[in-house]
Order: sequence, then structure tokens, then C-alpha cells
Amino acid sequence: MSNSLFGEPVEEPQRVGAAAGPGAPLAERMRPQSLDEVVGQEHLVGEGGPLRRLVKNGEIASLILWGPPGTGKTTIAHLLAASAGLRCRTFSAVLSGIKEVRTAMEEAERERRRSEQPTLMFVDEIHRFNKAQQDAFLPFVERGDIVLIGATTENPSFEVIGPLLSRLTVQIVRPLDEDQLVTLLRRALLDQERGLGARKVTAEDDQLLAIARFASGDARRALVTLEAAARQADVGEALPDEAIESVFAGRALLYDKSGEQHYDLISALHKSVRSSDPDAAVYWLTRMLHAGEDPNFLARRLVRMASEDIGLADPNALRLAMAAQQAWHFLGSPEGELALIELAIYLSLAPKSNAAYLAYKNALNEVKRGAAHAVPMALRNAPTELMKSHGWADGQEYAHDDPQAITTMECMPDALIGTRFYQPTQRGWEQRVGEHLQKLREEIALRRKVESKEA
Repeated sequence: MSNSLFGEPVEEPQRVGAAAGPGAPLAERMRPQSLDEVVGQEHLVGEGGPLRRLVKNGEIASLILWGPPGTGKTTIAHLLAASAGLRCRTFSAVLSGIKEVRTAMEEAERERRRSEQPTLMFVDEIHRFNKAQQDAFLPFVERGDIVLIGATTENPSFEVIGPLLSRLTVQIVRPLDEDQLVTLLRRALLDQERGLGARKVTAEDDQLLAIARFASGDARRALVTLEAAARQADVGEALPDEAIESVFAGRALLYDKSGEQHYDLISALHKSVRSSDPDAAVYWLTRMLHAGEDPNFLARRLVRMASEDIGLADPNALRLAMAAQQAWHFLGSPEGELALIELAIYLSLAPKSNAAYLAYKNALNEVKRGAAHAVPMALRNAPTELMKSHGWADGQEYAHDDPQAITTMECMPDALIGTRFYQPTQRGWEQRVGEHLQKLREEIALRRKVESKEA
């Protein structure tokens, strides 16, 4: 049976790689040594999964593993490398420079000529490589000198250059759910060789569930927490609740203010407000505040929601949003957070309208078409006699001269007469706005009809 990438299909070895030594952290010791040990990524490595098929067929291809921390990206990459039987180079995008990358690529090219086999390049945190560094991989991927496997916590659509991304497949690595994390924790407690089994420390299901919940989908975080708590228990002793609580104390929720979860959480807050769910809005907002998100950023987003999703259905929403933003600056933390919470509840309960937002988008689409429609003469200023003599301000009407402050003057460019960018909804105060607008339009149309007859 050949281990060649391009030879006969190979069966995945039962175990690949060496286990970490007894002095290594528990998370490292419990790192899966075969695809069968990987938990929570059955859609990738389970029977029929795309990565399982690659291993069985001996056709390892360049790809990116995209997912949150502690979900097995690095482990899966190393298992793929070992199963392919290829020479493997590992880079950390945090520590490696462009010179090192280019040197490795040249070595891979020479190795390909010598052995007719590519080198597998694993790049951890590939999103941290700049454009020049990512460009360096391109020709070698195209020629088949290397098989590139990258791991990233960031959206590859934004963080990996297009030419390189087009030559890779993206496999999404999912956060582990609580049951899957409990499975890993229980495995670590029982494993005599790599885990904590030799210490015979026991734990209740609710304790393991608490750790899993705290880990927020991150297996490494869960195992680090278990190991820290287990150090406070004697051999053969049940894990004390106080040990777990002491580990939890002072640790922030898993949250990367510049990463993908940052955008997921703010999206959850925005959609909760838009969907009129105050409980969900309070939860997501509180979670971000507790995790250390900048309250100024949250205040800006809430102000945006007031104008984008509520608008004239409740004009008071924007005033309250600005007041909450000022209250935060005046009070500071922690009292200022309550103003933001109050605002989130108000915005959630307010009637919704995106009519102003759509009016802007519709007008913007018209502007982007590129036609610079001339300003009607009646709308132009005429500060000089020359301009007046050439028609500037001809037909201009002053609304305040009319008892109802209405004019029949056409304010749209000729090409856009009759266009309606703003379409009020029938919700909240905007329903009254729509009724008023309809009366204005009817009155103007009537007057224009009378003026046409008189002319």
C-alpha cells in the first residue's frame, strides 16, 4: 500500500502523529490522533464527509479550514498531512515572515522535482499573512509544488486574497455544542494514558455541563478549565464546585472584538431589535457589554437602528437614541450601560419602518446611474441680473407666501418627474405621515389642474 499522494488510494492509519508528553497541557495531550477521535466535525470527517473522502482516496487538496478557536482546525490539518504521507512544513502567520515563506516555497519546488511529490504547507492563522505573503503561495499552488492547508478564525472572503481563494476549497469547522464538549471532558477524565484518569478525579454531569457552557464551543478552553479545576482536587476526590467557580471567576466570555464573533453578535442584536424582541436584544447587548465591547460602538449601532429600522414610524426613537448616547458619556460605566439597555428595549418595542432607508437607497441607485440631471430653473438662485435674464429662478415660488405653505412648483429634474423614492408605511406615526403626504399631493395636483385651465 503506497502512501504517495498520487499513488494508490491509502487507508487512514488508525493513529497518526505522536501523543504529547505527560508534562504537556491536558488540551495538548488530548489532541485527537485519528479522524475517528475528532468530535463535532462529522460533516467534514465523518463517514462520507469531504475530508474523510480525501484521506481514503489519497487526494489531499489545497483548502482552508475556517472556524472559531478550539474547534480542531490545527488537529485536522495535521491528521490530513500525516495520512497523506507527505513532507510537511508548518507556519504560524504570527511568527513567519515573507523571506521564510519564499525559502520554504523554493525548497518545495526542488523537492517536487526530486521526488515528484508536493510538500504539504500548513499555515496557522493564514488571515494574518499580508497580501505579499499570500501572493507568494500562488505560483507554487498552481504548479502543484505544494498542497496548502490554511487555518483561520476570520472569514476567508475578506481575509484571503481572491486569486488564492479561487484555488482553494473552504471547509467550515463548527463550534462544538455543549453535549460534544461534555463528551470530550468525560473522555479526558477517564483516559488513563493522556488524560486525568490516573488521578481518578470524578465530576458530576452538571459540573461538566457548566464547564462546557463556559467554554462557548471551544474544546481547548473547556479542557484548560477542567485541568485547572482538577488541580484543586485530591487524587480520587470528587471535583468540588468551589474549584470550578474559582476558575470561572474573573474570566471574560469568549469574545473577539475584532473577529467574526464580533460581527455575529452585533448582527444578533440588530436583528433582535428589528424583530421586536426586547428580551433577545437585552441578552445580546448585555453579553457584548460584559465581554468588554466598546459602549461607544454599541451606542452608534443603536442610533443607526433608530434611523434605519424605525425611522418615521416613531421619530422619538432617534431623539432617545442620541439621549442614550449622551447619557453614556455623562455617566460612564457601569451606570451608563443602563441607558443603552433602556434604549434597546425601547427600539425593540417601537413600530418599525425602513421607508427612509429605502428612500435613500432608491435615490442612491438613481444617482449612481450617472445621469447628472440639471437643476430646474425655478429652483436655481439668481443673485445677478444676468442670471435672471437667462431664466434663473424663473417660476420660483415661495411656500411661506401660501396659507398652507404649498407650491405647485416642480422640484424634480424633468427626467424624474413623478418618481417616488419615499413610500411611507402604515405603521406607527408614519401612517399619519403617509396620510398627510397623500393630502399634499392631492392638493398640489388640484392646483396644477386649475392653473392649467386658467393658462
